[in-house]
Amino acid sequence: MKKGFTLIEIIIYVSVLVIVVSSVVSFIFWAVNSNTKAKAMAEVSDNFRRAIEIMSSEIREAKSVYTPTTGANQLSLETKKYLPVGEATSFIDFSLCSTKLCLKKEGQDPEALTSDRVEVYNLYFTPVATTTVQIGFSIRYKNTNNRPEYNASLAATTTVSIRNY
Repeated sequence: MKKGFTLIEIIIYVSVLVIVVSSVVSFIFWAVNSNTKAKAMAEVSDNFRRAIEIMSSEIREAKSVYTPTTGANQLSLETKKYLPVGEATSFIDFSLCSTKLCLKKEGQDPEALTSDRVEVYNLYFTPVATTTVQIGFSIRYKNTNNRPEYNASLAATTTVSIRNY
């Protein structure tokens, strides 16, 4: 009797091996895509949360909403923070700088509140009362290659009131 494998045994072995390797490779691709999607969502979520927290904090601590320069896409606040030398009050503005949400302190260049990896759109400010402002905006991950695992976005509105102590 000859020792060795028959052609049928080799075909079955190769078939099982192909199925196992395909399954492992598919799982690896799925895990990488899931990780990428999770990172994109985390980036969007972190930027969104940070922007809302900063805007809410500044509004709560403001003296008033400065209506001459406040519009649908810009919020101007009169504040006692960030005072220039010799001044009793100062002004800060929230607006879009290209695709970033920016904070501009009086006499300074705007500083971005969101990272380069996300873009902000549909930003609006609506005065609800003399001391209350509704903020709304959408934010998405910059998906320059149009890859589905990078599709991540958030949109929300919130209302904040000036404490005016």
